[in-house]
Amino acid sequence: MLDTPLPILLARALVLVVAFTVHEFAHAWTANYFGDDTPRLQGRLTLNPLVHLDFLGSLLLLVAGFGWAKPVMVNPQALEQRSPAAPMLVALAGPVSNLFLALAAAIPVQAGMIQATTLVGAGTLPSLGLLVSEFVFINLLLMLFNLIPIFPLDGEKVLTYFLPPAGQNLMASLRPYGQIILLVVIFFVPGVLNLIIGTPIRALYGLLIG
Repeated sequence: MLDTPLPILLARALVLVVAFTVHEFAHAWTANYFGDDTPRLQGRLTLNPLVHLDFLGSLLLLVAGFGWAKPVMVNPQALEQRSPAAPMLVALAGPVSNLFLALAAAIPVQAGMIQATTLVGAGTLPSLGLLVSEFVFINLLLMLFNLIPIFPLDGEKVLTYFLPPAGQNLMASLRPYGQIILLVVIFFVPGVLNLIIGTPIRALYGLLIG
């Protein structure tokens, strides 16, 4: 963190406020759409970032490249009454919202209106080009990280839905150990994380930003 230039830290802070807030709001809105009023009753059906941000998760995203917001609580039974696919779609809504944010930020770059850059410059505030670059990168990062099929990430619910019963039972048996497995992957086998996140994020970032 001490080695990270101030303009980059400021850009990332601004981006994560938007990215985390929209991500969690997307979960809440989709759950409410499918008839689960739990997020609404808990005050999560809002774009107020103070409701969604988690201090430690936000700090880690700034300094370590991964993090989290306050998870949106849902009632799976209420969702499944509307559609068996509803819990999966609620989980998928968060990563999809980050993809849409990245695509939206890339539009002015593709139109030649903004020149995205990773250069810091001489000022203390991030340039518009740096802000756009960080916005696209962090939203792609959040999308791909959350699609990892390990509990408690969204990808676990998405993958489980498409598995046969035996596979669903296996995922359920691994769920109590999901956080430990995720920490092991992040800290002890970073090569795996780079393969499943680093490679596609570089490709998508290059496609959107160039």
